[in-house]
Amino acid sequence: MSSIIATVTTRRLEVPLARPWSPTVRRVAVLAVDVTDSEGRVGHGFSWVPAIGAGAVQSLLDEDIREFAIGQPTDPEALWPKMWRHLHEAGSGGLTTIAIAGLDLALWDLAARRSELSISALLGERRSSVEVYASGINFYFDLREVRAQARRWERRGYRAVKMKVGRSNVAHDVARVAAVREVMGPECRIMVDANQRWSVEEAVTALAALREFDLTWVEEPLRADDLPGHRRLREETDIPIALGENLYTAYRFAEFVDAGVVDVIQPNIVRVGGITPFRRIAELATGGVTLTPHLLTELSGQLALTLPDDTLVEDADGADFASLGLLAGDSPVAIDDGRLHSTGRPGLGLEFVEEVGDVE
Repeated sequence: MSSIIATVTTRRLEVPLARPWSPTVRRVAVLAVDVTDSEGRVGHGFSWVPAIGAGAVQSLLDEDIREFAIGQPTDPEALWPKMWRHLHEAGSGGLTTIAIAGLDLALWDLAARRSELSISALLGERRSSVEVYASGINFYFDLREVRAQARRWERRGYRAVKMKVGRSNVAHDVARVAAVREVMGPECRIMVDANQRWSVEEAVTALAALREFDLTWVEEPLRADDLPGHRRLREETDIPIALGENLYTAYRFAEFVDAGVVDVIQPNIVRVGGITPFRRIAELATGGVTLTPHLLTELSGQLALTLPDDTLVEDADGADFASLGLLAGDSPVAIDDGRLHSTGRPGLGLEFVEEVGDVE
């Protein structure tokens, strides 16, 4: 007989960013979630909110999810659909799936620790390492800063990089991408991320101007939920389109894949609700559609080792938990010469500090 959930506790960790990602993203909030089962074993999970909603996510965890989960079996795959149905009146995705992720990840951590395995070993590693691409949160950088960042990437051995675009002046984007291409060289793969800033017409104009740089993909050129707009854009450009960090359910991913408007799906493991739905969404990456997880390098990298097809993992400057000072122990992954491998820590390998600033 499997164990059952005995307690669910949360704590909120907010970290000010040394350099804000945008005028509205100056802090990152992590909701650390600990689950204790009926045999006294503990699993560690988390929810993650880079802008707004941390209080709402914690309330969902502390009230609706905790009350529902206590007494339930600890099998995450069996519990997830029940939790999703339970919270569905509050929304099918968004805050609800972000909150569910906290418990789902804690239960997967518990399962892996019970087996004395890392999460990648528990799920079955298909490769020993995976390529990492450098991701620049650099929309407000000037040309000097962009070049300096690219030189750091080049020295660290990255062979694929991503940068922000979407300025109202297309020439400004062209100059910044040209600077990165010059530093990184002709063999480097360059991706651009517009973070939903363009209309269809603006995207067509900008991508025509950026064609000369042989882009590997353009990420979120339009509002993430604008499926008709993506159909129109697909007719106007052959540059591969990546999206998914702001899609929250397998249903929405399937709609975009079935419509033929996306080449690279990018589920964020927390935003979609944890490892359980992430694995389901990964099954949609067929027929020329590939998957690259969004952010969360320490967790995304481990799951990438288990995917059927090789992929890229995002390493955003200063956005990993270790750099933010949120980990109480060592990182579960290591990156060398542009490749990531697991360090074999048990479970997810992510134990968070009790409060921000309590680890030197």
